[in-house]
Amino acid sequence: MKKLKCAVIGTGYLGKFHAEKYASLPDCELVAVVDTNEIAAKTVAEKFGAQALTDYKSLLGKVDAVSIVVPTTLHHVVSRDFLNAGAHVLVEKPITVTVAEADELIAIAKEKNLILQVGHLERFNPAVLGLDKEEKPLFIESHRLSPFNPRANDVSVVLDLMIHDIDIILALVDSEVERIDASGTPVLTQGTDIANARITFKNGCVANVTASRISLKMERKMRMFKPNSYVSVDFQNRVLVKHRTGKKEMFPGIPEIETEESVFESGDALLEEIKHFVNCIHTGKNPLVSGEAGKRALETAIQITRLLGDKA
Repeated sequence: MKKLKCAVIGTGYLGKFHAEKYASLPDCELVAVVDTNEIAAKTVAEKFGAQALTDYKSLLGKVDAVSIVVPTTLHHVVSRDFLNAGAHVLVEKPITVTVAEADELIAIAKEKNLILQVGHLERFNPAVLGLDKEEKPLFIESHRLSPFNPRANDVSVVLDLMIHDIDIILALVDSEVERIDASGTPVLTQGTDIANARITFKNGCVANVTASRISLKMERKMRMFKPNSYVSVDFQNRVLVKHRTGKKEMFPGIPEIETEESVFESGDALLEEIKHFVNCIHTGKNPLVSGEAGKRALETAIQITRLLGDKA
């Protein structure tokens, strides 16, 4: 199998890990990393034996696939340029700033028969992969809490943290959104730092979603109630617990509750995400988190953001 010529655009906190994963894959050749900060680009490039560049445009038409790990405001223009040049694109979440920008990227990828994947990393958490996708939930409650980190404060907590759970919930429910109610407040920044959204779907499912970037502890949990079961997912510790009604009775007329707990080994979600991206390129399969999925998550996050009074 011919090696894919790959590049990483943006060598910040997450970009350097993208470079590491490509460099480790036998069917990929990391040919270059790009960053406007020449020192940052050289540091990562030297570590993984790649070329260091400061202008991504010099790579157009010279690579097969790219990871785009630049500020969100640049996702559209950089992704568009590489798609137009015939490269497959893995762009970090959120896919773009606006829905119209996302639509344009999706259209270009479709026209040119290219893979457009969005980096919603939590989808590759083994606990999420272990979920039963067939039985649809009736009610979902999620909490994504994090201590304050100044690194990602160019966007509200909705586009920073909550969008992870929005993406997963939209995939699980698989129904159109009917109504959204939201509340939140800024505490340490100019944007919303803690928020709650209640999403009602046309099929009747309701999701109560909370995100905070000013908590004293880290917590990433989701609970789902289904017709005959209750499922709990601990993303952070990779624990999946399923409670189901059994065939026996614990009281007359009341079924017993059977519990199954799965604890998954510590994996490398980013490596699995990039492996999936590369496999989709080779096979032509639609990615788990397609451009359309990224657009849906963005669209819902923007609605919540506007309800909170933040700029979208």
